[in-house]
Amino acid sequence: MARLDLADVGHSYVPDAAEERWALKPLRLTFEDARTYALVGPSGCGKSTLLGILSGLVTPSRGRVLFDGADVTDLPTKARNIAQVFQFPVIYRSMTVYDNLAFPLRCRRWDRARIDAKVRQVAEALDLGGRLRQQARRLTADDKQLISLGRGLVRDDVAALLMDEPLTTIDPQLKFTLRRKIREITEQFRPTVIYVTHDQYEAMSFAQELLVMDGGRVVQQGTPEQLFEAPSSTYVGWFIGSPPMNFLTVEHAREGLSLGGRPLAAAWDAPQVTARPQVGIRPEYVRIVTEPGANTFPARLRGVQDHGAQRVLEVDLAGQPVRAKVPREDGVPGVEEFLVHLPRTKILPYVDGRLATLP
Repeated sequence: MARLDLADVGHSYVPDAAEERWALKPLRLTFEDARTYALVGPSGCGKSTLLGILSGLVTPSRGRVLFDGADVTDLPTKARNIAQVFQFPVIYRSMTVYDNLAFPLRCRRWDRARIDAKVRQVAEALDLGGRLRQQARRLTADDKQLISLGRGLVRDDVAALLMDEPLTTIDPQLKFTLRRKIREITEQFRPTVIYVTHDQYEAMSFAQELLVMDGGRVVQQGTPEQLFEAPSSTYVGWFIGSPPMNFLTVEHAREGLSLGGRPLAAAWDAPQVTARPQVGIRPEYVRIVTEPGANTFPARLRGVQDHGAQRVLEVDLAGQPVRAKVPREDGVPGVEEFLVHLPRTKILPYVDGRLATLP
């Protein structure tokens, strides 16, 4: 596998377009060897363009692409030694499972014994060991996608494994199983993986690092925990998490912040600026309490969403909507007005949509 570097890489599909209109704004990125990354964001954010540049399907308008320090910007896909897994499994339906997995090795003129050992090793990891002689056309969609993945894993010259929304067409009931299996396989074989998805659940359950994209830019990169606990912007707080992060407009008070005329203590102070600041808190950290105290506010119930083992309470807090994610066994408040506690350490200050820096 390899380390992949993007040096001032940007791309426009429209000639002579202003840089602000480029599909991918110029950026510098490094994908370390043997780590798994997920590119997440809504349609049109630039994630597929970025993957296309790495694969060689798209030549960037600016910048250089480096694999282990070697410039591959002008090399075609077949010269980059990458493996790709697409939305729709690309397999040879007339071949057996064994022959599908062996095909890229035969093309590289491996000897028969070496091919057999590698195919069987990968097939066992994919839980396909007992079906090596089965015709690929008879397999389920998720098994076909595993074969597509396996064809990249059998090779020992792959610089990176690029996956473009590989679970989009998979039945929802099978996604969880296939997602877990892909993660187990990548942990076993440790390829450099770059995984494109619009599904935050796939990204957070699969990748070691997430890159959240918006408008052709990477707006935050970090571990799933870092993006959940400390979104760098209200956009990331909204995109990561379900329900998304609560954002409340607050005011500066003599000794900090206030919400609805009551003192509110945040994890750290927001700078004194002209714009009214906001605070963000995850629904998971909003608590229904019975006793008043610091950072405790009166609230009214507006609705309830049933999420199985959990419920999402929609409440009105100081005239603003807030969601609280609570265990089913906690029940729903039986009174019109009740108290909500916002833990200080979980309240983050935002100014002009950006996470305020520590004073």
